Amino acid sequence: MVGVKHMDGGPNVDEKFLEHLFREYFASLMAFSVKILGDEDEARDVVQKVFISLWERRESLDLDTSMKSYLFTSVHNRSLNVIRDRKKFSDAPHAEREDSVDVGNQLEAMELEQRIGEIIGELPEKTREVFVLSRFEGLKYGEIADKLGISVKTVENQMSRALRILREKLAHYLALLLWLIINALN
Repeated sequence: MVGVKHMDGGPNVDEKFLEHLFREYFASLMAFSVKILGDEDEARDVVQKVFISLWERRESLDLDTSMKSYLFTSVHNRSLNVIRDRKKFSDAPHAEREDSVDVGNQLEAMELEQRIGEIIGELPEKTREVFVLSRFEGLKYGEIADKLGISVKTVENQMSRALRILREKLAHYLALLLWLIINALN
C-alpha cells in the first residue's frame, strides 16, 4: 500500500495512493451512485466530492481500515444526501397530504438504505468484500472467487453469512419494507 507517515508519526495518504484508489474504484463507485441516484452527472459529482474529502482528510485517515469499504460507504451516504436535498429543495407543487406521505415514505426508505449501508460497513472484512463485489459490482460467484483467490464455496458461505446478518439486523424494518413495496406497486 502506498502511503507515507506524516511528520508527527500519524498516517498520511499521498498523491500516488489517492491516484491508485481513484483509478481502481472510480468506475464502480460511479455505477454504485448511479444506481442510487439515477443520474450520471450527480453520481460523478458525488464520487468526485468523496475523493476531494478523502484528500482533505488525508492526515487523519487510518490506513489500516478498508479504503474500499470507506469509499463505498461515503458514496452511499453522499448519494442519500443528494436525494434528501432534492426533496428539500423541490419546487414542484403537490397536494399537501400526498406530499407529506410521499416525503415520509422517502425519508423512511432513506433511513432504511442508510441502515443497510451501516450494516454492510459493519460486516467482517471478507464477508463485506464478497457482498460488495456481488451486489454492488455485479460479479458472479465464480468471478469473485477468481478475483479474491478463494473457492466458489467460500464465496457462497460468505454471501450466506452476509445475508443472514442483514436479515437479523433488519428484522424490525420488515413491516416498513413491505409497506414501501406495496405502495410502489400502487
